[in-house]
Amino acid sequence: MNLRLRLTLWYSAILTAVTVVFSAVVYTLVAAVLTHQIDLSLASSAGAIVNAIRPASLNGASRLVNTLPDLERFGTPSIYAQIWLPDGTLAIKSERLTYAKPLDPDALKDDKPALRDVTIQGVHLRVYSQPVLGSDGKLQADVQTAALLEHVDTTTSILLIVLIAGGALAVAAAAAIGWITAQRALAPLETITQTALKITRADDLSLRISMPEAPPDEVGRLGMAFNESLDRLERLFNTQRRFLADVSHELRTPLTTIRANVDLLRRMGGADPTSLDAIQSEAERMSRLVGDVLVQAQVDAGTLPLAHDPVELDTLLLEVFREGQMLAGNVKMGLGELDQAVVIGDRDRLKQILLNLVSNALKFTPEGGRVTMGLALVNEWVRVTITDTGPGIPPEDLPRIFDPFYRVDKARSRAMGGAGLGLSIAQRLAKLLGGRIEAASDGQAGHGTTFSLWLPLAAPKGAVPTSPA
Repeated sequence: MNLRLRLTLWYSAILTAVTVVFSAVVYTLVAAVLTHQIDLSLASSAGAIVNAIRPASLNGASRLVNTLPDLERFGTPSIYAQIWLPDGTLAIKSERLTYAKPLDPDALKDDKPALRDVTIQGVHLRVYSQPVLGSDGKLQADVQTAALLEHVDTTTSILLIVLIAGGALAVAAAAAIGWITAQRALAPLETITQTALKITRADDLSLRISMPEAPPDEVGRLGMAFNESLDRLERLFNTQRRFLADVSHELRTPLTTIRANVDLLRRMGGADPTSLDAIQSEAERMSRLVGDVLVQAQVDAGTLPLAHDPVELDTLLLEVFREGQMLAGNVKMGLGELDQAVVIGDRDRLKQILLNLVSNALKFTPEGGRVTMGLALVNEWVRVTITDTGPGIPPEDLPRIFDPFYRVDKARSRAMGGAGLGLSIAQRLAKLLGGRIEAASDGQAGHGTTFSLWLPLAAPKGAVPTSPA
């Protein structure tokens, strides 16, 4: 049973239950009101008759028989009356009543007023019986008044037919409308299902759900969320595929170099220092690459352990500056503005970020150039800047420099030993620490590039840093 049919059945079942309860209440109330009106008329007529014969009944049944009133004067033409003596003799009855037996035989045995429905010769009657007591408390007579229930029965029968027919039509109409509504509402779900099946069977993540007229309801939002998920999956899949291709390519180069040098050593029959140096260099390069890939995978999987301790960022910056001087060679290292700042984070990972940025700046700065480091406070944020005087980065390449294995100048970067993972890892680590890295360059030679590391300043518990913008 599909969802559309289940919803329709639920609509129909609920409406049927409500209709049955409503019809039962209406039918019962209408029948009760009509019967109550008849009961009032019967009781009023019987009371009038009892009041008319009570003075005579106080002197005994014999005196009562001699003073019987004209029953036609009491009640309405639709009400019939009888007076019965204690011995079961009919004292008098309405002239319009041809039935000479008690209208309600069981009530004659009771000394209390009674109201009952009776059927006599196929005629449905409502009978009210009231005993008449003498001065000694003994029963002197029984007054019975009756009215036909033909109009009540006809009215309630018509009402019952109307309620049943109307309820059935209402349920049928609700079921049809519910079926059409559910079909329209769930149509996008069928589209989503078919699209998912096409993606599974064709292994094509470029397919999307087409819902040009989807309303902004839960199903419409589901379709949009599904398309967004497909977009993200496609990007992740393409990134993963490109990542694997780049890793394979990067590993192939040092492996080829190592294998060539090993073959050379085998042919020479001895150790060649140049070949050994090349093997060691390529092995170290492979080790760095594997380490970077491992860190990248841990960051992507969210399993990279990070400490959250207070770190004096200015002290750490000076430490990185001294290490950068040892790596600078003929490139000058300088310090710009240096404020004192404390951040919450992992000291080792922060140092890794800064070393990646510094080594990247030194790598692309020509001899005689300059790399400048600085630290400044901006609102509740800390900004660390690394500025170089290298060739700069073209504006069209700036949005992609933090992608894994992306290089602006691929040949030059590979010659310098880079795998294209440093900036990607630095950016991801910065985001895990609550910050980010920005790059600014006009792409002109000699103007260089400025990398800015933004980190939230250590603040009292519960404080939220404002945007550095």
